[in-house]
Amino acid sequence: MLVKLSTRPAVRHCAGAGALALAVLGTGLPGAAGQPARPDLAAFYGQRVSWTACAGQDRPRDLQCGKVTVPLDYAHPRAGSISLALARYRATGASRGSLLLNFGGPGGSGVDGLATSGKDFFDLTNGYDVVGFDPRGVGHSSPVSCGDGTEQAADALSPSADLGRPGAALDQLRAAAEQCTLHSGPVLRHIGTVDAARDMDVIRQALGDRRLNYLGFSYGSRLGAVYAAEFPQRVGRMTLDGVDTLTEPLSQQGVVGAQGQQTALDDFLDWCVTDIGCPFGEDRRSAGDEVVRLVRSLDENPMPTDFGGGFTGQDLVGAIGQALYSKELWPTLERALSALVEDGDTRRVLAFSSGGVSGPARPVPSSGGHAKAGPADDDAVPADNLPAALMAINCADDPDRPTAARITRDLRDLRAAYEKASPVFGRYRLTQNLMCYGRPKGTDYIRAEVKNLSSARILLVGTRGDPATPYRWAQETADRLGPAAVVLDNKGDGHTGYSSSLCVHHKVNDFLLYGTLPPSGSSCPASGKDWSSSAGLGG
Repeated sequence: MLVKLSTRPAVRHCAGAGALALAVLGTGLPGAAGQPARPDLAAFYGQRVSWTACAGQDRPRDLQCGKVTVPLDYAHPRAGSISLALARYRATGASRGSLLLNFGGPGGSGVDGLATSGKDFFDLTNGYDVVGFDPRGVGHSSPVSCGDGTEQAADALSPSADLGRPGAALDQLRAAAEQCTLHSGPVLRHIGTVDAARDMDVIRQALGDRRLNYLGFSYGSRLGAVYAAEFPQRVGRMTLDGVDTLTEPLSQQGVVGAQGQQTALDDFLDWCVTDIGCPFGEDRRSAGDEVVRLVRSLDENPMPTDFGGGFTGQDLVGAIGQALYSKELWPTLERALSALVEDGDTRRVLAFSSGGVSGPARPVPSSGGHAKAGPADDDAVPADNLPAALMAINCADDPDRPTAARITRDLRDLRAAYEKASPVFGRYRLTQNLMCYGRPKGTDYIRAEVKNLSSARILLVGTRGDPATPYRWAQETADRLGPAAVVLDNKGDGHTGYSSSLCVHHKVNDFLLYGTLPPSGSSCPASGKDWSSSAGLGG
């Protein structure tokens, strides 16, 4: 799974990887009494979280912070350990334990996410301590960094890269991988979703819970599914919103992701042409052609920007992709595109890629999205941690490492498939097929073993107009996980449903708080009242 990232105002994309040396699975699982089967994990499973007030003036007063210690390498737990950062809002009433959150990414900080978006989850404090955490390598949990390698990777994975002769880009990616190894330390060799799932079980025990109650968004759905495969008897009430693929190689993920983004763009244009201010006119068929022409025109003749350099069509594609994460942003996107088309003003469009436009709280963009790397709020967190962690985790989870010769041969055929999937987003996403080059091979455990779960039932939420995790992935993942999976079909738009659909919000809360599962195949209407407007969320 891939996100296109940048540390610069104009959107460029970058995703890459780190390695995961997968230890023998099945070891270190808790016994019937919740204790580890292996004595060398007893110290980790015997700890309890000590909660204190969170440091930092921007932290809410009622947010508490703590840490949990986990092995650096589960195959050799005595060889070293790392600390994972946690944050929580305490239950306001009778508590049935803790609910662990993951906001997606991969690379999103659960501590920072809970601090900034905690009000989205206050309903859940009616029954839980709501807990966010920074997975290993992320945020305040031994953060990884690539130093200058982040920019090297961004340049190599730019849509302007010469994919007819990708040798120079591949050399840059290999050099970037070396920089990641240099700057990240030993955690880079033990990063990825399998290790993070094992960490979650240590967190569960440290929180005092016999079973893990969990709400995971986007990439967090992959993490939840892996946990359920590794610890099926420890699954409590689990919801996966914005369901990731568990099986598709990166090349196919890109095709499906481009299709998902095109669907989201088509939905936006359906809405836009009904408004007199739409810059693409009132005819729906021609509006799609106008977008394609605008992108191609800007690629041929970039517009100057206040940041220097030119604003290209691919920069526009990246900005549009970011805006499509939330339907609430559609009016702002329409005005930004009008300013670009009518006045040549790039500032409003660039605001999407630089983080200057706010919308409802949402997960960190996952596959197909455009997460932003901004300045960290803590000197201990490198400014490039989000893209560096995303690179490391995505490729640690992916076993494919085609050779340079294979990549060169395949790109021509892939280009046709990508452009067929989306005339707007296809070219932008094509370079993701280079992203793991120069990285050690990742695990095949997720593709091969995460299936046919014997856990408690899990609620999967798929959104029809999701630009990052297409609805088909919810269906495919449900089929793979087996009878344990229950699918809720959200017929709305935007990435994930919990913070955008009141219907989804209520159904997820009913399950997590009261154990009431909707029948599999139930749906929430696209016309349902928007949660962000009804609850006052968003910017």
